[in-house]
Amino acid sequence: MEEIQQILNQIPIRHNLVSQIIFLGVVQGFFLSLVLLIKSRKNSAITFLGWCLFFQSLIFLDVYLCYTGLMKHYLIFNDSTEVFVLMIAPTFYFFCYCALKRKSVGIKKQFPHYLLPLFYVLSQIPFYKAPLAVKLNAYLGAYHTSMRTASVPQNFSYGYHWIKDSFDWLILTSLLFYIILGLKLVWDERNRIRKIPNQANFNKYLFTRNSIVILSVLFCLVFLVFYHYDDDGGDHYIAIAQTLIVFITSFVLLASSRFFEKSWFADKYETFSTDSISFGKIEHYLNDSEYHLSERISLKSLAGELDTSPNSLSKTINSELALNFNDYINKKRVDVAKVRLLDKAYAHLTVEAIGHSVGFHSKSAFYSAFKKHAKSSPAAFVKASKAKIP
Repeated sequence: MEEIQQILNQIPIRHNLVSQIIFLGVVQGFFLSLVLLIKSRKNSAITFLGWCLFFQSLIFLDVYLCYTGLMKHYLIFNDSTEVFVLMIAPTFYFFCYCALKRKSVGIKKQFPHYLLPLFYVLSQIPFYKAPLAVKLNAYLGAYHTSMRTASVPQNFSYGYHWIKDSFDWLILTSLLFYIILGLKLVWDERNRIRKIPNQANFNKYLFTRNSIVILSVLFCLVFLVFYHYDDDGGDHYIAIAQTLIVFITSFVLLASSRFFEKSWFADKYETFSTDSISFGKIEHYLNDSEYHLSERISLKSLAGELDTSPNSLSKTINSELALNFNDYINKKRVDVAKVRLLDKAYAHLTVEAIGHSVGFHSKSAFYSAFKKHAKSSPAAFVKASKAKIP
C-alpha cells in the first residue's frame, strides 16, 4: 500500500476550462434525466430518454474524474462505467421506437438487446475484484503513461483483457447497429406521415430524426477519437460534445414546455412559448382526419393531436371566426350533416342517426346546433333544398 500511495501522490490534479465544461454537462445531465424519469410514464419514450441521459452522465462523471486526476481518490470505481457505454445505443433505440410507434416497450421482451452489456459485465468480474494496484495501473496506462506502475501479484491473471482490448470496437459496432435500426424507424415514419398528415406525430418525427442525426455525428467523433488515441486519453473531447448535446436537449425541452400556460402565472391567452398555430393547420388537419366527427373530441385532445396548447388553439379559432371551440366544431359537424341529409348514400338513416354519425351524442344537441348554424331545423333544410331542385 505504501508503494501505491507514493504513486497516487504523484498524480496531479487538473482543473481547467475543459474540466469545468465536462462537469457542467454531468450535473445538467443528471438533473435532466431525473426530471424525465420522475415525470414519465413507465416504459414510455421519455423514460428511455431519461435512462439514456442518466447512463451518459454516469459515464462522463467517470471521464471527469479521470481527466482531472480525482480518480486517484476513487480507484475502486475505475472503468466501472464501461458497461453503461454499451447500454446507451439500445436504450436510445427504444426511445426512438416508443416515440415513433407510440407504444410502450417492456424490458423483459427486449432483454436480448442488453445481452452484450450483460456478457461484458460477467467477463470483467475478475477486473472488478482485482487488487487496487491493477486498477491503478489501468488508470496510469490511459492517462499517465510516463509514470511508473505499481507491483501486481505474480499469480494475478489478466484473462479478462481479451474482450477489454476489443471494447472500442464493441462500442462502435453497437452504435452503428442501432443507428441503422433507428434510421429505418425514421424512414418508415416519414412514409407514414406523408400518407396521414398529423402535426403532433410530425413533431415527434422531427425530434427523433434530429436525435439520430446527432447520434450519427457523435459516432463519427467517437471513431476519430478512438483512431487517434490508443486508450482513454481523448475521451474529454467526447465529453465536451456530450455537454453540448445535453444543453441542446434541455433547451429544446424547455422551449416546448407549457408550464407558463398551465400555471397560475399565466393569463388566459398569455404564452411564453412558441407553440402558436395557424388556423389553416387546424382546418387542414380536421378536414383530412375528420377528427371533429368523433364524439370524444375536446379542446385538450385536439390540442394534443396538433401538438399545441389548448389556450393557443382556442385563441386562434376565436381570432379567426369569433367562435368558441364548441361552436366551431359544431359548425363543421353541421356542414357535414347538411351534405349527408341530401346524400342518397345516407337515405336509409334517420335524422337522429345522421346526427350521431357526425359526432352529436344526442338528438337534442344535434337539433340545437343545426338550428344555430343552419338557421333552420334538419327537416326544414331538407325540404327547402329539395324545393330548389328543378
